[in-house]
Amino acid sequence: MSSAPAAHSSQPAAPAPLQVDAAAYLGLAAVPASVRDRLAIAVTSHTFLPRADDLPNDWVATVATPVFKLIRRRQGVQPAFCSIGTGAGLDALAAIETLGSARVGITDVHEDVVRAASLNITANLRPGRAVELEAGHGDLLSPLSGYKRNYDLIYENLPNVPIQDAARLGDERVSSGHVPPRAEPVPDSVQRRLLTLHYLALRQAREFLAPGGSVISMLGSRVPLSAFHDMARLAGHRSEIYVYTWKVQTEPESMIGGYVEQQRAGFGPFHFYRASRLAEVFSQVDLATSGERAAEIERQLAPDRLDAPAAWDALQRGETIGHTASVLRSWPA
Repeated sequence: MSSAPAAHSSQPAAPAPLQVDAAAYLGLAAVPASVRDRLAIAVTSHTFLPRADDLPNDWVATVATPVFKLIRRRQGVQPAFCSIGTGAGLDALAAIETLGSARVGITDVHEDVVRAASLNITANLRPGRAVELEAGHGDLLSPLSGYKRNYDLIYENLPNVPIQDAARLGDERVSSGHVPPRAEPVPDSVQRRLLTLHYLALRQAREFLAPGGSVISMLGSRVPLSAFHDMARLAGHRSEIYVYTWKVQTEPESMIGGYVEQQRAGFGPFHFYRASRLAEVFSQVDLATSGERAAEIERQLAPDRLDAPAAWDALQRGETIGHTASVLRSWPA
């Protein structure tokens, strides 16, 4: 008797977990105290992928974690931490390790992303390290409305470029880089600088912050620094540039191309720079003092700005393009 052919699933196999060296990823000189030495990070087709094999281009490794360490030094332990748009959950693991957070809230747009991130957080803690996890999928902070709120630090690294076809947000990782149409009123100055989600997150954060708490916004600085302070003020916050640094533009063809389209539609203008010039200027800048020097550095770089079409042309000539990056710390006024 011949056996029946094996059935084949119509669902694609889940990607293998990413293996991440925790000490290298988090820039630790010693063995991690709260997370495992080697992290197994599950991702889904919607997860914004970390760049664990390319650390200079990974936001959590090169920007968020150093900022968390500065916050720990300056503001102390942050017992309750929240990440809006957590992706793989590495930002939450970084907060647990560097900020001493024991209660963690996470959100993302897709249920599968939040489910995987929750597993990543709980499965990668050292034995005996307890963390109270609050998780939900949906819009910005709203999935956490039924929890305790009162977070000491809310972290957000949200997309900027709008997309008109909201249905496309379900296509793999489109939601990681695009902003859906919004029904809420948003100041024109915020919209024109493509800061809509950051503004709305700040507005919502007022109901979720503990007394003395603050929001850390990760902002690709393609607009003047003054735009970030204006955004925070309009959202009812005071603010400071906590860290000022730079990044090579990731996915440059699609990202710079997207900014070209927005600038031609009347938004912006948006600022880019040759990566070689950014490396030269920031080689003289210490991360801990970069925030207080941000306006000075911005003036120094002003003659070297490329707007989006000029950056696109330089990219087509084979040049490496980057942008400055700001970490804005905001707290209710």
